[in-house]
Amino acid sequence: MSSTSPARRLRVAVAGPLTQSNREEVEAAAPDAEFSFAERTADLGASLAEADVLASPPAEFTPDIVRAATRAKLIHLFSAGVDEALSPELVAHPAVLTCSKGNGAVPLAEHAMMMMLMLNRNATQWVKAQDEGRWLPHRHGELNGLTVGLVGLGNSGRDLAAKAKAFHMEVLGVHRSSSAVPMVDEVLPMSALHELLSRSDFVVVSVPRTPQTIGMFGDAEFRAMKDTGHFICYSRGGIADDASLLRALREGWIAGAGIDAHSEEPLPPSSPFWTAPRTILTPHDGANTHATWQRGVDYFVENLVKFGSGRELVNVVDKALGY
Repeated sequence: MSSTSPARRLRVAVAGPLTQSNREEVEAAAPDAEFSFAERTADLGASLAEADVLASPPAEFTPDIVRAATRAKLIHLFSAGVDEALSPELVAHPAVLTCSKGNGAVPLAEHAMMMMLMLNRNATQWVKAQDEGRWLPHRHGELNGLTVGLVGLGNSGRDLAAKAKAFHMEVLGVHRSSSAVPMVDEVLPMSALHELLSRSDFVVVSVPRTPQTIGMFGDAEFRAMKDTGHFICYSRGGIADDASLLRALREGWIAGAGIDAHSEEPLPPSSPFWTAPRTILTPHDGANTHATWQRGVDYFVENLVKFGSGRELVNVVDKALGY
C-alpha cells in the first residue's frame, strides 16, 4: 500500500511594525499558511530560509537577508520606492518583487501643496514672528494662476495635479509617455524637461531614484528655472546634485526650495542645507502617516491572496529598471 506525504503548507514571513489588526488581516489572506512575524527582518531568523513569501520594510532588506531567503517566490516591500533594497543580490534573486507603490501618494501630494503654500507666502516669517511674539503682517503671493511643473506623473504626481487644479494652477508634466493625463494641462516628453523648468513657478520632483534619475538636476537644470521659481523634492534624495542646488539657492538662480528627501538621511547637523536661504526642510516625513502604512499592508494582503490563487499580482517591480 502506497502513501503520499502531505503537501507542504505555504510559509509566509512578515517583518515590520504590524498591529494586531494588521496581523489578522495578513493571516486571513492565506488561512492555510504557516506564518512568522517579527518587528525586524533580521529577527525572522530561520523563518527566512523556509519562507515562500517574504514581506519587509525596504531599509531592512539587506543582501544577507536576500541570501538567506533561498525558497522565496514572492518578496514584498512595504514602501513605494525600492531603491534602498535593490541590491545586486535582490536583482538576481528569482523571486517576483512587489512593492506598495501608491500607498503614500495622497500625503505626499498634500506635503507638496503645504510646501508650495509656505514658500509662496513666506510662511516661515510668521512662524519665527510667533516664536518671538511679534506682529508681522506682510504682502504675499497666491497660488492662483501660477504654474506647477511635475517631474514624474506616477501616483503622487497625478494626485498632486488634481490638488493643484483645485488651487486654480496651471499644471505641466514630463513623463516617459506624452499621452494625456487627467488634470494635467500639458504633458511633455522627458526630452523637454528644460522647457518645463523655464515655464514653471514650482518644480515638483516625484520620480524614483534610479541610475537614470540620480543627479538629473544639476547646474544646467537649475539655470533653466525661473529666478522666481521654487524647487520641491519629496521622492528620493540624490535626484538633485547637492552642490548645484546649494549654488542655485545661494546665488539666487532660483527663489527657494522645499526638500523632504535628502541625499544623506538623517541630515547631519553639519549639512549646509540647514542654513540654506529660502529653504524649508522636512525629515523625509511627507508620507509618514498611519494611512500610508495601512495601504502598504493592504497591497501585501491583496498580493498574498492573488499569489495563493495564481492570479496576476499588483505593483510588480521591474528589477532592471528599479521601479
